[in-house]
Amino acid sequence: MDGLILVLKPPRMTSHDVVASLRRILFQKKIGHFGTLDPLASGLLLAAVGKATRFFPFFSKMDKTYEGRMRLGFATDTYDAEGQPTSPEIDHYPDERSLAETIGQLEGDITQFPPPYSAKKLRGKPLYIYARRKTPVESRPFQVRVFAFKLKAYLPPYLDFEIRCSSGTYIRALADDLGRKLGCGAHLTELVRTEVGEYHRNDGRTLEEIRNLHEKGMTDEFLVPLELLLPFYPKISLTGTGLQMVRNGRPLSGEHIAEGSRSTGHGSERDAGAVFRLFGPDGKMVALARPAPPPAHLSPFLVLL
Repeated sequence: MDGLILVLKPPRMTSHDVVASLRRILFQKKIGHFGTLDPLASGLLLAAVGKATRFFPFFSKMDKTYEGRMRLGFATDTYDAEGQPTSPEIDHYPDERSLAETIGQLEGDITQFPPPYSAKKLRGKPLYIYARRKTPVESRPFQVRVFAFKLKAYLPPYLDFEIRCSSGTYIRALADDLGRKLGCGAHLTELVRTEVGEYHRNDGRTLEEIRNLHEKGMTDEFLVPLELLLPFYPKISLTGTGLQMVRNGRPLSGEHIAEGSRSTGHGSERDAGAVFRLFGPDGKMVALARPAPPPAHLSPFLVLL
């Protein structure tokens, strides 16, 4: 069993718990997820099975979209509703115009500090280890991009939002930053991941649905096969000889590419960073490759055989 599963994670469950449940349901050990969701959060979690786990570097970079709710009035040590207040509660809130203007300041390329209670590592340990031990540390800032931060509704002290951002963005940290800029404190109370790259939560399945479909032998109803993954990379079909070259980790020349398959001879496709999906004569994906120095055409770098 190799492919991708779009799981709808319920709140109060960790991403690791979801993976553990899938391993029990599918009787598969090799399962991982592409991007952690906090226990408070729900929504779309991409889980890879078998050979698809090797695609982590590609899926981990995908942009994400969230919907949720923040509460103004006080901040917490975890930046969400599960933490302890770190500021006095206030009962005067900004008007909607001021709120919208401040939200706009958090769009674009911004610098974030990870929440103290997070899995971000410092000196080989997750930050939450230091936070639980009350050990003061100086975390490192990092750059993220917030493509859109939309105010959907405002009923003080609560505001509903939608955010589209780069991978690695902490929505909890955005809530805390918003509270600091407004001067009233804020924290995250609800969060739903609605999109990861091209995948949408409407196409996801609950763990119970996955269990029922698997018991009925309807795996294809929830498992996206390898051949449909990374569709934004060009597809190259190989000859039988080309397949053997891939199996041996050898560079590919034009004679190894099936007639009528997409050319890799010139233009932007020869860029060093270009990636191609290689398929065998039976239509199965067998590797990922990059352009190779002439006279070769392609050099496999991730072989699935």
